[in-house]
Amino acid sequence: MGVAMRVLVIEDEPPLAELIQSGLRAEGLLADAAARGEDALWMAAATPYDVICLDVNLPGMDGFETCRRLRDADVQVPILMLTARDAVQDRISGLETGADDYLVKPFDFGELVARLRALARRPPDRAPDRLVVGDLVLDPRAGTLTRAGTMIDLSVKELQILEVFMRNPGRVLTRLEILEGAWDEGYEHRSNVIDVYIRYLREKIDRPFDRSTLETVRGAGYRLRRDDPEGGGAEHPPR
Repeated sequence: MGVAMRVLVIEDEPPLAELIQSGLRAEGLLADAAARGEDALWMAAATPYDVICLDVNLPGMDGFETCRRLRDADVQVPILMLTARDAVQDRISGLETGADDYLVKPFDFGELVARLRALARRPPDRAPDRLVVGDLVLDPRAGTLTRAGTMIDLSVKELQILEVFMRNPGRVLTRLEILEGAWDEGYEHRSNVIDVYIRYLREKIDRPFDRSTLETVRGAGYRLRRDDPEGGGAEHPPR
């Protein structure tokens, strides 16, 4: 099983946004929501979403302009435009501004999920297939991890947390940053859950290989070392 797909839903009608979010989560996906295009711009820039579900009829900056600005900001995430409009010209406008697909309301939820999954399987050409830090190699799409060529079995959540670290090698991440990277906004934040998962990861990716890759930085958070070829060397208290 691969890492759970992360979706940004941009929808200004709260009941529909909540319905889409809850439905996506029931399908095992991570789903965040934005009610305005302006919010979507910074959220998409700050979080590595797999696909965006974008309503055209937004207050202020509409979906067409939001899509155009996302592309201008070099956000290459696949975009599905969602709207009640069914005019051919609207579909053309959406595609011309950078959308990848178009679904008209009312829609079948199963079709929405299928289209989002299909788009997420078509990552931008510039997106790396694998993340490599030292001898750790993570394939987010396939949900696989190897160390020095040895396959390591991780749960979906362990893979998601490690992906956050491997996208930020050498940087100290706070517990909140890790939570925001590996859970969606619907999760009730409890920082101690991070400590638990760090223990799990160390038992699987470090101790069997006599390594100390995941460091505790006292009073700050955790850090994934960029390189640890000899093992040891990093000091961290037992967790």
